Amino acid sequence: MARFLIIGCGCRGRALSAELRTHGHAVRGTTRDPGKAGLIEAAGATAVVGDPDRIATLSGALDHVSIACLLLGAANGAPDQLAALHGPRLEMLLARMLDTTVRGIVYEAAGTVEQSLLDNGAELVRAVCEDSRIPYALLKADPADHRAWLRASWSSIEGLLGSG
Repeated sequence: MARFLIIGCGCRGRALSAELRTHGHAVRGTTRDPGKAGLIEAAGATAVVGDPDRIATLSGALDHVSIACLLLGAANGAPDQLAALHGPRLEMLLARMLDTTVRGIVYEAAGTVEQSLLDNGAELVRAVCEDSRIPYALLKADPADHRAWLRASWSSIEGLLGSG
């Protein structure tokens, strides 16, 4: 059994959480909105109120996590906020993860966020993970196709679980 942290545990994250739970894994899911914590709990995950724009709010959620899933490809916000989320904020989060038990990262590299920002984020993940020898997967499935996205997510996770 592995412990997962899903950062950005919206509808796709909750579907992934339910899938992970059916395979016996422990899951934490983050939301910025305390009112959505119940939806995360209903999917079988432990809800964590945290904001990827404020990395410190996620620190405790990283405890004992094996694989972190960064599902921010459809994040909402102003263009400068999204650029920071997939740039300097992501870089800070990855640096924080290096001093934890996280030994696999899934980064959602497709979605409604401007593709150049997602490409930048994917490059950051690749560079940090390869430099630190942490396995990673870039999830490029179209999030609008929920079934295909869930299959691709699970395939990415199986690859990371098998690389450990």
